Amino acid sequence: MESENQKVISEAEELPRTIVRRVVKEKLSHDGDDMSVHKDALLAFSESARIFIHYLSATANDICKESKRQTINADDVLTALQEIEFSHFLGPLKASLHEFRQKNAGKKAGAAKEKEEKKKRKLEELSHDSGGGERVENEDNQDGTGHA
Repeated sequence: MESENQKVISEAEELPRTIVRRVVKEKLSHDGDDMSVHKDALLAFSESARIFIHYLSATANDICKESKRQTINADDVLTALQEIEFSHFLGPLKASLHEFRQKNAGKKAGAAKEKEEKKKRKLEELSHDSGGGERVENEDNQDGTGHA
């Protein structure tokens, strides 16, 4: 019974195999190697990544608690990488984080612009539905000739 619970827990924490396979194959193809990867090797990669994530998240959590905060942020993860002596990952990670933030900022700006345009369209529709908007007449021009 206990081994079943352990198996269920490990399956719940397991990284998706397709993603692990894609990451490994992508790295191998960048190096110019056309190697196949055995199923056991993929499992080893997956388990190693899971353990690394646990270790890194526990370290980042400690850093967060030391700062008397409840939410781990990206800076906590970067500091944790330094603490566990993986500082050589900082450059690529900071670049990826910067790229992610730029893409996200662009999406947010686009969403805000779209929201504003929807608001304008809705106001226009409301003004058309209520008779085409208000009619403004010039009080000085009552005879329609432009003269008072």
